[in-house]
Amino acid sequence: MTQVGKVVSAQSLRIQHESGIQGNSGTDFAACLREQAENSQSQAGQIQFSRHAEQRMVQRGVSLSGDNIRDLTQAVERARLKGSKETVVIGKQGAFIVNVPNNIVVTTITEQEMRQNIFTNIDSAVFM
Repeated sequence: MTQVGKVVSAQSLRIQHESGIQGNSGTDFAACLREQAENSQSQAGQIQFSRHAEQRMVQRGVSLSGDNIRDLTQAVERARLKGSKETVVIGKQGAFIVNVPNNIVVTTITEQEMRQNIFTNIDSAVFM
């Protein structure tokens, strides 16, 4: 079984592939490649939070349930379908500035703070 998070150099994989030798983990080049492709596909569409966004959520007392995460993910997907790159998603919990191509929440703002702020460098807004 392949170890998760194991760093393998491209040079090492190429040598293994060309010589038909299996690596220490017992997998060959093709298996490693398939596994990486599957992992990246399974992570596609998952919203991630930047360190800054996580800190702001803690500071501002913003918490999200599984339903909130699902709603946020769907809102970002709707923005993606419209070609958005940077969007603000506004909901009951506050506003989330999201880098759409990378599925990363950059920062979050509470409802009270939204009234005092101007959102810049966004190309769309989604209400959830």
